Amino acid sequence: MSTLFITCAKGLEELLRDELTRLGLAQARATVAGVHLAGGLEAAYRVCLYSRLASRVLLPLAQFAAEDAHALHAGVQGIDWSALLAPEGSLTVDANLSQSALTHSQFAAQTVKDAIVDQFRDAYGVRPSVDREQPDVRVNLHLRRDQAALSLDLSGAPLHQRGWRLQQGAAPLKENVAAAMLLRARWPETYAAGGVLFDPMCGSGTLLIEGALMVAGVAPGLTRTRFGFECWRGHDAALWQHLRADAEQAARIGLTALRPVFHGRDRDPDALTATRGNAQRAGVAGFIQLERGDVAHMLPPVAGASGLLVSNPPYGERLGEMPEVLALYRTLGERLRAGFGGWRAALLFGEQGDGHMLGLKPERSQRLYNGALACNLLQFSVHAERVQRTPAPLTEQVSMLVNRLHKREQHLRKRLQREGIDCYRLYDADLPEYAAAIDVYPARAIDGDAAAADPDAPLQRWLHVQEYQAPAEIEPGLAARRLQDLLHAAAHELVVPRARIALKTRVRGHGGARYGHLDARAHWLEVQEGGLFFRVNLFDYLDTGLFLDHRNVRGRLRALAAGQQVLNLFAYTGTGSVYAAAGGALGTTSVDLSATYLEWATWNLLRNGFRGAAQRLVQADARAFLAADTRRYGVIYVDPPTFSNSKRADDFDVQRDHVDLLRACAAHLTPDGVIVFSNNFRRFKLDAEALATSGLGVEDWSAPSVPFDFERRSNIHGCWLLRVR
Repeated sequence: MSTLFITCAKGLEELLRDELTRLGLAQARATVAGVHLAGGLEAAYRVCLYSRLASRVLLPLAQFAAEDAHALHAGVQGIDWSALLAPEGSLTVDANLSQSALTHSQFAAQTVKDAIVDQFRDAYGVRPSVDREQPDVRVNLHLRRDQAALSLDLSGAPLHQRGWRLQQGAAPLKENVAAAMLLRARWPETYAAGGVLFDPMCGSGTLLIEGALMVAGVAPGLTRTRFGFECWRGHDAALWQHLRADAEQAARIGLTALRPVFHGRDRDPDALTATRGNAQRAGVAGFIQLERGDVAHMLPPVAGASGLLVSNPPYGERLGEMPEVLALYRTLGERLRAGFGGWRAALLFGEQGDGHMLGLKPERSQRLYNGALACNLLQFSVHAERVQRTPAPLTEQVSMLVNRLHKREQHLRKRLQREGIDCYRLYDADLPEYAAAIDVYPARAIDGDAAAADPDAPLQRWLHVQEYQAPAEIEPGLAARRLQDLLHAAAHELVVPRARIALKTRVRGHGGARYGHLDARAHWLEVQEGGLFFRVNLFDYLDTGLFLDHRNVRGRLRALAAGQQVLNLFAYTGTGSVYAAAGGALGTTSVDLSATYLEWATWNLLRNGFRGAAQRLVQADARAFLAADTRRYGVIYVDPPTFSNSKRADDFDVQRDHVDLLRACAAHLTPDGVIVFSNNFRRFKLDAEALATSGLGVEDWSAPSVPFDFERRSNIHGCWLLRVR
């Protein structure tokens, strides 16, 4: 009988020891990052096959002093490697060093490899090859305080790699960490009592699949195609096949009796596709039910049932956007309290995570490591929320913000009503330390692919909050708390639930990201402006589909368009074309490189009754279109991006290229035509002199083009009217 060393992630040592005891391997002793296990080859095979928590199974070969490379080489050669590996076989070496004279792990691994190869070359005249992916033998060196421990890695690839997860997200949860979460949250006991398992942010489905395999008694090693011991000369193939056959029979029995109580939800359709594929490979696809949706609208997946809600939500260290993450936690806590009374929850947070972010008090907090990342597993018993809750008193900061928002709305209200304006900017960093913009969108939800919102549906307030990037000297945690105060104040003053507040964090990057895709909710709303209807999406894109600061520009287009052919370049969602058509344009031509935005523009035109050949939509680069088009237009609207580096068109820089662009537009004007040119580049300087030499007269219409509710940011865009002299 030998002593094996079973490695695991930090924090799982006691849990792994208990698991090995349940497997009938009683002589196990927990230590740092692993368990010492007294047992022979059968014990090693059982761990590889059945352990859900282990990382590697190491068979010790030798221990010796290795104060330098020469001593390490000599110690390695003291082992008869021909008893472990064929001369023509392959190997690789993993090295882990600490507090030793040798400090370079790659050099130490190379030294071990050279010693093994030299022994074979001297004895047989041939040498094994190196194969880092699928070697016949994987050797493990642990060198601590100049004492070397050399082991044979019987597992090969880490045991958390079950073989079924071929698709994963950007921040995957290791399978053995998922198993640890489920065991600590007592999922097997919950299943035995008739409960269900629900992951509202399931990603690639790791927790759901591990949970199904766990209660079905399916050995996690069954789905692997290879172990490290299979080409080792000490391998007992008959014993392994016997153990594997027993495990396969137990899996068939367990899957036959498994109940389909596993439910997953995610807002990302690609994540759900990954979950389906992974579940299919794991053999549990028929037991898992999936739906697309976000946390803000989640409900218990089975009416009247309870169980365990378990998830690995995003945390700041992983995805970076702390304000978004904190808002998600708050929403998650609200939904748990509102709809999951009687449930238990187990959630994995970053190292700084705690229950206060959810508004729930955890019953237990345990440290786990997902790779090198320290995490906290928090467990909760969720109690049903009372119908009447006494709201928490407002802090001094939130009260100050509420007062500011109240005064601002009072200031704007009469003019908004007088001019019939629905969507407007309420707040724009009025208090410098609360640096964000709040736009108000009274809207009706559009049901699925409907052509329009139900006119009888209630008009609801939605908020679009854009945080400005905090200065480098502001500590991120302080900026996040300030943003949460602002959200709290807006929700309180405007009586808007958190589910109807879209939060964006703008980060200025080289080249910009004007219409970056952010989400996948496909939650469409219908708003009104100037008596016209527009489809907006507050969550999925950086911009909503309706630039509120261009409200006056659209009004000027409407006034200029009567009896004219109107060209709308960089048309985006076609709002300018809709206004032109409403102003009596003979026809509109909307040009954009994006098929998505042209489809959106089509909806906006049709919703307002503008259809047929008079409303032309063209998918093309604006400059290429101008070069090929032969028509003339009475009005040309040009609102280009600051930068564009699309693969389908030449690079564009509005400062560098605006003169050439406007000259090309002028070539398509009717004699009395006008170019309406605007852009949002704050440092933009119009080259009026160069345009004048091209015969263009310029009227600066920037000041009147900025709506009154954007008065705090009067340079939000520039606008000029150009005519051929």
